[in-house]
Amino acid sequence: MPSDCIDFRATGYFSSLICDYLDEKESLKPFYNRFPKIDNFEGQIAEKQQYFSEEKRKILVNSLTQQYEAFEISELTEKHIQDLKSSNTFTVTTGHQLNLFTGPLYFLYKIISTINLCEVLSEKYPKNNFVPVYWMATEDHDFDEINFFNFQGKKIQWNRPDGGAVGEFNTNGLAEVLKAFTNELGGGRNAEQLATLFEESYLKNDTLAYATRYLANTLFGAYGLVVVDGNDTNLKRLFIPELREELLNKTSFKMVSKSIQAFKELDEGYKVQVNPREINLFYLDTNIRERIIEDEGSYTVNEQSTKFSKEGLLKELEECPEKFSPNVILRPLYQEVILPNLCYIGGGGELAYWLELKEMFDSYKVPFPILLLRNSALVKTEKQDKKLKNLSISDGELFLKRDSFINRKVREISNIEIDFSEQRAMLQSHFSNMLALAAKTDASFEGAVKAQEVKQLKGLDHLEKRLLKAQKKKLKDQVVRMTDLQEQLFPGQSLQERKLNFSELYLEYGEQLVPALKNELDPFKGKFLVLTI
Repeated sequence: MPSDCIDFRATGYFSSLICDYLDEKESLKPFYNRFPKIDNFEGQIAEKQQYFSEEKRKILVNSLTQQYEAFEISELTEKHIQDLKSSNTFTVTTGHQLNLFTGPLYFLYKIISTINLCEVLSEKYPKNNFVPVYWMATEDHDFDEINFFNFQGKKIQWNRPDGGAVGEFNTNGLAEVLKAFTNELGGGRNAEQLATLFEESYLKNDTLAYATRYLANTLFGAYGLVVVDGNDTNLKRLFIPELREELLNKTSFKMVSKSIQAFKELDEGYKVQVNPREINLFYLDTNIRERIIEDEGSYTVNEQSTKFSKEGLLKELEECPEKFSPNVILRPLYQEVILPNLCYIGGGGELAYWLELKEMFDSYKVPFPILLLRNSALVKTEKQDKKLKNLSISDGELFLKRDSFINRKVREISNIEIDFSEQRAMLQSHFSNMLALAAKTDASFEGAVKAQEVKQLKGLDHLEKRLLKAQKKKLKDQVVRMTDLQEQLFPGQSLQERKLNFSELYLEYGEQLVPALKNELDPFKGKFLVLTI
């Protein structure tokens, strides 16, 4: 599998905040604990080991055992679950929504990055055990974000009523989605395997959470992946002290607001990823997940008649912690309270909001995990790679925006020089002489010369664009071939990993897809990978 790599900043698809983080910019160091280098995990292990209790380990293992009761799992996954009882066992975690059939391709990259990091850590620190964890976002309620996946330019969508935590949604109606999917799949062994995987995952499991666990377990169980559902009464009971603090003192709002202000004072133009609410909790009940709002000492559930006094809400918390659901601000804290976790692996947007949370973690005295940007990759077939070479298109050029890409390639292949730089230089030289002459007269004449220079330069720009347009028309066949290739690899002028579903690659490569990707995705690479399979 030939590969290439490109700096994240050079791709043009990653924020300046993430690129500066990868460059270890000094001004960002207060916003994280340890940078993701292999040697830095030694200190992270010691810190987490001191924090995470034996009692928490017992509860975690019991909850995972219950969550997996209905599933057949690999020996390695079973071993990993039991290893969590030991004080020398730690997790590396990634999280993802319960997207239909995994959603975007980067779902695979997240989990493979997590598995591979555990293997690297096992070699470096052989006295410890490292467990790859996929945290299912079962409590999310943004159904419109997860109810579809893209396949060969078409949207395969699940239509059903919305409401409540998506993990609890029953899988009724997904037979129709399978039918729509199989109509697009075509024939062949790989197509049959995909149809079977969808059927086994979604038609033979009652809830979306169970279906997603089955799917992840099928794809990655051989590598010992452990899937965690945080919507668990016993796990949430471990989080009651932090939930109480949130309800009574609005700690996360205060601390995250402070961090956001510190970000703004850096004056780097970093975009605030997530703004905290005064209370960053939802109330969960049948078909609802709504914000908890304090109003003059009493607590209400947004758009519901449910109302609590302070004492009544705290009683509800003690008796029914499962009804309290952390939002995007508090979910990371919940994760780190209930897992012996060392590192969180996520995309650029996720790491951006994690960087807002360090002060909050410090206030709760919970160790802040190492933050590692997941692997990103562009996958080309050998046929596509051959076409790119025939058209003299480099990997780096593929990342250009469409107009810039086509303009550059037309200039390269044209038998006419489409560059008026020499003419501009000559024009500017002539006007420089005229301005020297004009300086000896009155200011109005000098202004007229400058205005004429601007006009003439704009005229040259216009002529150059006209010439470029004419050459595009003349070289239409090559332009269409180049545009089609870039569209195949950057569908909708977006990164492949954000648009494609893994099924498109699986249709091509079958069971070899996951092992091939696993062999290439180095969690410490720190660059965008371009792979040819």
